[in-house]
Amino acid sequence: MIGHVALVGGGPGDPELLTLKAARLLAQADVVMYDALVSPEVIALASPLAEFIDVGKRPGQGVAQDLTNVLLIQLARAGKRVVRLKGGDPFVFGRGGEEALALAEAGIACEVVPGITSAIAAPAAAGIPLTHRGLSASFTVVTGHRQHGEAPVNWAALAQAGGTVVVLMGVAERAAIAVALMSGGMPADTPVAAIGRATTEHQVVGRCRIDQLAELPVESPATLVIGAVAALNVGELEVVAAYAVD
Repeated sequence: MIGHVALVGGGPGDPELLTLKAARLLAQADVVMYDALVSPEVIALASPLAEFIDVGKRPGQGVAQDLTNVLLIQLARAGKRVVRLKGGDPFVFGRGGEEALALAEAGIACEVVPGITSAIAAPAAAGIPLTHRGLSASFTVVTGHRQHGEAPVNWAALAQAGGTVVVLMGVAERAAIAVALMSGGMPADTPVAAIGRATTEHQVVGRCRIDQLAELPVESPATLVIGAVAALNVGELEVVAAYAVD
């Protein structure tokens, strides 16, 4: 008997931002395969009887994607109820599409449960509206990390597009990103905000200009918000620390 596989979005960190369906599937799961960015508070919502498998990817280490795909297929064929738990949303830089395709090729159906992506949640938690009348009519979400051999992000086009630029997985490359955006025409005084551990009690927010981004003492993982709205604070959640360029 084939089991049930659900690709579940774990949201940005705060367990109260999890969907009701995600919480129910976690409580019913036989196996929870979780990523590195899923908060411990969200994992704690799973059944204590479940098997927990860390398949997170970290700089220089972690479980290969092909192995994760094989594991999902094996567990489903063993009749297990599997929750593949991902930080944010499964289909926003979460490789959920790759896993869904691998399962489909193996003849195994899967359910996708959306989650709140940090691209939206982190700015909101920092009091930053991604769109704001008179300042930004659009926003673009882009990865700051590309695999070897993949086409680079067209930062010059983003610099000219206007609106808000949200960068995920871009902390390590923030200096190069800033240079590329300014080379593409983005003004040096464009506001930037960096939000780490968003929506949790450990949230930190840093603010600077794009020409100061390289010096901003921000730790990965963090969400970078670039554009006029990054200077706003319209209801920031209480944070335990903040960082800035001296």
